[in-house]
This record gives sequence, C-alpha cells and structure tokens, in this order.
Amino acid sequence: MTSENTLPGPGFAVVHITAATPDAARLVAQTLRARFASTEQRSYPAGEFGTGTRLELILDTIGVAQAHQDRPSVPVGSAVAGARQIWP
Repeated sequence: MTSENTLPGPGFAVVHITAATPDAARLVAQTLRARFASTEQRSYPAGEFGTGTRLELILDTIGVAQAHQDRPSVPVGSAVAGARQIWP
C-alpha cells in the first residue's frame, strides 16, 4: 500500500476505491482497467465494521491512448442500471 504522502512516479496515478460491497468495488476497478493499463488491485476491508471493500490500484496514464484505441467507448453510467454521472 502506498503512503498518502508519497506521490506515484511520473505517468502513474494511485486510485483508491471504497465501496459497500466487493462487487461494486470490482466493477469500478474493471471500468478503470478498460481505459488504463494498471497493476493488479489490492483489497482491504473498509468501513467501521470492516464489511466494505477498499481497492487500491496504480494506473499507467502514459499508455492511455494506445490502450483505449483497441477498446470500444462505453458511455459513463451505462454499465450499471440506475447509475448516474456525478461529475461534469
């Protein structure tokens, strides 16, 4: 696990996903991996009672264009019924 104060190397981004269920966290990780090359995800318990899931993965932001060229575009929110976009 990376330290909160340690920056990843140039061209990389550390992403933390926290969700109530492992399936929800994995879906988000899968969506990110469809767009970015990444390391294998690490999983940790999350929440007050440890019933949630926290995933950590490192994304390669340099290889974005090449990785994305081979995959069809998926509109945001289309993978999960009832999902909504929360950013512009």
